[in-house]
Amino acid sequence: MADTALADPDAGLTQAQLAARYGLRVAGVRPSLAEYSRRLWHYRHFISAYANAKLVASFSNAKLGQLWQVLTPLTNAAVYYLIFGLVLEQREIPNFIAYLCTGLFIFNFTQTAVQNGTQSITGNLGLIRALHFPRACLPLAVTVTQFQQLLGAMVVLIAIVLITGEPITLGWLVLVPAILLQTIFNAGLTMAVARLGAKVADLKQVMPFLLRAWMYGSGVLYSVTLFAENLPGWATRLVELNPMLVYIELGRVALLEDAPLLNSSLPQLWLVAVGWAIVMGAGGFLYFWRGEQEYGRG
Repeated sequence: MADTALADPDAGLTQAQLAARYGLRVAGVRPSLAEYSRRLWHYRHFISAYANAKLVASFSNAKLGQLWQVLTPLTNAAVYYLIFGLVLEQREIPNFIAYLCTGLFIFNFTQTAVQNGTQSITGNLGLIRALHFPRACLPLAVTVTQFQQLLGAMVVLIAIVLITGEPITLGWLVLVPAILLQTIFNAGLTMAVARLGAKVADLKQVMPFLLRAWMYGSGVLYSVTLFAENLPGWATRLVELNPMLVYIELGRVALLEDAPLLNSSLPQLWLVAVGWAIVMGAGGFLYFWRGEQEYGRG
């Protein structure tokens, strides 16, 4: 008996005890939030490189290449202007072209981030199963990709604003913090839908309908004053809290002189914008982190 114990020092130890003795850890275990954040920062260059690669690849088969970053929002704006500007004649909105394009470009930033983020886990299962890295890199790379596309769209938007007669003012500087807040909001929302998309396979089929309803509820295509005119007071107050309406109105305040606003209180607009960025940015990150060990399993 004594000889057996000397020959096998691990005899009688449980698996947990053996793991502790030899410093082994469970593969894929979720790290602490602080450790996860540290690892994510360590992979920041990977996020940037992966986002750039996805951006280039998305236009690699098109003859006009990355010019479609500009042509796509312009084409959408032309179609909606034909319908809402010429056919339905939105004459109560000064400079309707700039009003429409501002709403479309800003909403498109969030819309495409959510659409692509929904499949950021399910569409990269091979990469997830082959390499060990913080899975939040994937939805964050989606946000970075869409941010890069937004920068190109903003150049076009500013040209449209100038051509349609809007003056250059110091108020344009407001666009910078507004876009940064929306980017934080998008990052959290993209991480949230990435986990939901990994759990519910049919979410990507439903998402276009949800986003379309969100667009119509954000005053992208028509005057936001219609909400106050056609909704009861309590419903109007809820619409004022719509994050996309808030970010769009901040963009219109920055670029346009006489854009109609649902919420004329700029301090309230900024308060809601900052609140959504903090709540969705932190909440989406926490929600995604809690599912870290689930991604790529099954």
